[in-house]
Amino acid sequence: MEPHITVYTSNLCPVCRMTKDFLRSMDIPFQEINIDLKPLAMLKLISQTYRLSVPQTNINGHWVFGFDPVGMLEKLNT
Repeated sequence: MEPHITVYTSNLCPVCRMTKDFLRSMDIPFQEINIDLKPLAMLKLISQTYRLSVPQTNINGHWVFGFDPVGMLEKLNT
């Protein structure tokens, strides 16, 4: 079964770019939600995680914060 991955990003976030580049380099498909373009998504994100920073990556219902390749791979394998 293919994982469901959503990466919440913003335009001026170099760590967001690193996260997306990592997932692409591993050929892992993901959906990107840019909170600069979708402020309601930002409010929903904050209500779920209680965090204001990006990137925040949801992998099959589990959260990974910041650029954490090991954490992302662990969540993909659970």
